[in-house]
Amino acid sequence: MTPPISPSVVLLDYGAGNIRSAQRALEHVGASVTVTDDPKLAVEADGLVVPGVGAFASCMEGLRAVNAPRVIGQRLAGSRPVLGICVGFQVLFERGVEHGVDASGIGEWPGVVDKLQAKVLPHMGWNTVDIAPGSELFAGLDPETRFYFVHSYGVRSWEMQPDEFIAAPAVSWAEHGGDRFVAAVENGPLWATQLHPEKSGEAGLALLRNWVGTLR
Repeated sequence: MTPPISPSVVLLDYGAGNIRSAQRALEHVGASVTVTDDPKLAVEADGLVVPGVGAFASCMEGLRAVNAPRVIGQRLAGSRPVLGICVGFQVLFERGVEHGVDASGIGEWPGVVDKLQAKVLPHMGWNTVDIAPGSELFAGLDPETRFYFVHSYGVRSWEMQPDEFIAAPAVSWAEHGGDRFVAAVENGPLWATQLHPEKSGEAGLALLRNWVGTLR
């Protein structure tokens, strides 16, 4: 019997990513992973993962250098899955305000990434998520499951207005120091997480397995 073909996933390498741990985690859940900055491969793969570590503005510079905004736009126009992680989640919004720098993002969603209003920063460690009803990303996971976060900035309000012709995104939330922020969004083919699934043990692998399962 011929074994099933693993979904092809491009892990976008633009100089600001948690590349190796993400690669290992994706391979563990059955993806065939290519780490590259090649736009053609990124457009053609079954799935595209956009990681990110560091400052919003510098990540955007790196993404523009490899033509990532256009690649992401092309994929979404064809309903081809994209997964953003951490700053790879943040850059999908319109703007990021960090260290006094107001930078433009990719703008797939309205909203601003700004500093969390908590006494202790960064928000680093394990935390639960208020999972959106009907979430496919968190399917099969207990609401008390903890995931790993490390960030000082986040999206503290969801500004996308409902549309009668398009299904509302599934928006999951988390809280740190009394401040609530978006932990994950599932919006058609575009999914993204503020948390780090590749650093969240079995719970994170379950998230990635759920996403890779949509690529088959």
